[in-house]
Amino acid sequence: MRPIETEGLPDNKRADAERLLVATADAELCRQITEAAAREGFFADGAADGISALKCARRNAYGLTVLDTGLPEVNGLLVCRELRKSSTAPIIMISGLSSEEDRLAGFMAGGNDYLVKPFFMRELMARIKSLISLWESEAGGSGMIVSGGICVDDASRCVYVDRHEIQLAPKEYDLLCFLCRHPHQAFSRDSLLDRVWGREFFGSDRTVDTHVKSLREKIRPYQDRIATVWGFGYRLEP
Repeated sequence: MRPIETEGLPDNKRADAERLLVATADAELCRQITEAAAREGFFADGAADGISALKCARRNAYGLTVLDTGLPEVNGLLVCRELRKSSTAPIIMISGLSSEEDRLAGFMAGGNDYLVKPFFMRELMARIKSLISLWESEAGGSGMIVSGGICVDDASRCVYVDRHEIQLAPKEYDLLCFLCRHPHQAFSRDSLLDRVWGREFFGSDRTVDTHVKSLREKIRPYQDRIATVWGFGYRLEP
């Protein structure tokens, strides 16, 4: 019998919502936002340029991003467009530019809100909490999980790749859905058997490998999203 893992996992969706990305080249402003976020119960990662912001977003799933339009290396508008390719989490644009054209550019890039500097920190925190609450409510109600070009409709158990529906076996669907709900987290084969097949299932861990191989074939060209953690198991890289 496989050993049963007793350590409980946090609710991934809520954990993601509590983690923020603050992308601004202004070190003092980043410090102020990070400290204010901590007082509200959020964890915040800082990025001083656009390339660093994109690297952070690839490594972690954030509940919200505070994004300065004036980032060096890659400007905030371009970063926003890149983030929107793989995430629906809210983005608050902050900027020293206040014209109507500048605001519209922020929203057209994918921002959910636009705040002109200087601003009150309490107002920013209120906007963060409001947007996260709204995003969680909408995500929970729709039953949709989006990971780049892969869309899982948990209500109908339908899966779409680049908007084309694909047919999955029941456990292939369960495995994909589980991995999509826990992006960036590595799971051992035994853990996946427990959590997807159930602890009463006594099959070999080769069952997981077989289903992953089949699943990768069906979700092309995104097969590399299901990454192998050598000697351990698998994780989803959205």
